[in-house]
Amino acid sequence: MQQAKFGQIFGLSSLVLGMVAIAPASAQEAGTMPVPITPNNLDLLTSATTLDEEADQVTSVSQLTDVRPTDWAYQALKSLVERYGCIVGYPDKTYRGNRALSRWEFAAGLNACLDKIQELIAAATADFVRKEDLETVKKLQELFAAELASLRGRVDALEIRTATLEKQQFSATTRLNGEAVFALTGIATGDDANGQKVPKNPIFGDRVRLNFDASFTGADLLRVRLQAINLTPFSSVLNTPAGDLRFADPAFSTAAENNNSVEIDALLYQFPVGERLTVTLQANAGAIDDFTDTLNPFLDGDGGTGALSHFGTRNSIYYLLNGTGLGLRYVLNDQFEISAGYLANDAANPDAGGGLFNGPYGAIAQLTFKPSETFAIGLTYIHAYNNDFTANGSGGSNRANLRSALLGNPNLPGALADFAGVDIPTSSNAYGLQASFQFSPQVVLNGWVGYVNTRTLSTRGVLPRGELDTWNWGVGLAFPDLFRAGSVGGIIVGMEPRVTGVTSGLRSAIGRDRDMSFHVEAFYQYRINDNISITPGIIWLTNPDFNSSNSDVVIGAIRTTFTF
Repeated sequence: MQQAKFGQIFGLSSLVLGMVAIAPASAQEAGTMPVPITPNNLDLLTSATTLDEEADQVTSVSQLTDVRPTDWAYQALKSLVERYGCIVGYPDKTYRGNRALSRWEFAAGLNACLDKIQELIAAATADFVRKEDLETVKKLQELFAAELASLRGRVDALEIRTATLEKQQFSATTRLNGEAVFALTGIATGDDANGQKVPKNPIFGDRVRLNFDASFTGADLLRVRLQAINLTPFSSVLNTPAGDLRFADPAFSTAAENNNSVEIDALLYQFPVGERLTVTLQANAGAIDDFTDTLNPFLDGDGGTGALSHFGTRNSIYYLLNGTGLGLRYVLNDQFEISAGYLANDAANPDAGGGLFNGPYGAIAQLTFKPSETFAIGLTYIHAYNNDFTANGSGGSNRANLRSALLGNPNLPGALADFAGVDIPTSSNAYGLQASFQFSPQVVLNGWVGYVNTRTLSTRGVLPRGELDTWNWGVGLAFPDLFRAGSVGGIIVGMEPRVTGVTSGLRSAIGRDRDMSFHVEAFYQYRINDNISITPGIIWLTNPDFNSSNSDVVIGAIRTTFTF
């Protein structure tokens, strides 16, 4: 803008100088004699600073009847009239370019052009810094000299620290983050699966995770997680190592105590393919929530945050698979998303009952529909195979599907009482419906229902072939920012996996769960600051092991989570 204005000034000045230099000579060359012009008749050649001030002022050179495009000064006159507006014609719409220019006429035209130059200069320099402004800035610099010097010193110190960090950084591509969970928990009252009183023995344990997250393109993620844990699940004291009470275990516990031995837990590489597809390669301890939305916001925190129990964390059918494999997440549009994956639990074992396809595995497909930012619903199908009740991953949920029906059953060999050494292949087909609705920023309603049909395959004479039907459901209320920003309150009510039907072939050996049992859980996750939260909570199980003869189990817990 400033350049354009200065260009106009320069152009007009050039035309004025040209007029001074060549106008008299042109008149002489034309052979005309000057007509005296006095101040009394100066109005015959009028100048103006705007185009609308006088009736005889022209806006285009074409309005001057005696001017032709072939005239030698046509372009100069055209610019003075149409671009700068500082030359006008005579009242009869003529310019009379061949007559001599008197000193009076020259003075009038030059004055008009100079006035126009002054206008252009004023407009071009209107935004320039004035001397008064510069003086004000100088005074402010003197007034805040000490603060500016301190700020300059802090910037210099930051530059030194930044240079030091760049030299000493762990990795240019890897970021370290961690989580430490301290848990005080215990069973306050209740019976185990055999109707015996559970010992009231509070325990204190921990789970520590260190994540090394690396990115090589800015859009991908390589995660290597080191984990140490020493919390033993309560199912060991409830005499239900294969029972549904496994789901009441704290979500921050593990299937077996490892005495805080450091092991590689999650090992995955996630990267986008195009704008809609995300691929997740799971090398170890892969979980379904790495590539699938479990639709349980604020409650699914994988043990460190959210619900206290496995059951309250997500739909129980999701536990049918974990391990090594591939996960895909494809966003169809703003509303629809498809997740699919395959995970093998014993992928690194070359034996006949192991590997990617001969050992325990699970495959999932889920369609998620999000019509708005506050509502989402998901339809899930899972197929899982397990060749050993004592296996992890898919076997864990298969065991839960067969739990109380096999425990202590007098019609079965004694080894089946605790599933030690049992080798009964099973195949499961699971169907799930999950939904979440956010009523307001402070109230979220989550819910799910899951159905699993499990078939015994080659039972080797231990059990006849047959099928079992298992159902579970849950409803959860989450209260984000309850009493304090970043805090969360939660209430979960539901039914843990319950055997509701058994085919005739298995009925003599396995019975269905005749009694009802409910899982009731409540917690409040209080955020102390950005890195520390403390979560007291309680879990209440009615009719443990779906047996009305057993007294209710009450589990208390106080979880403290540190993130860094």
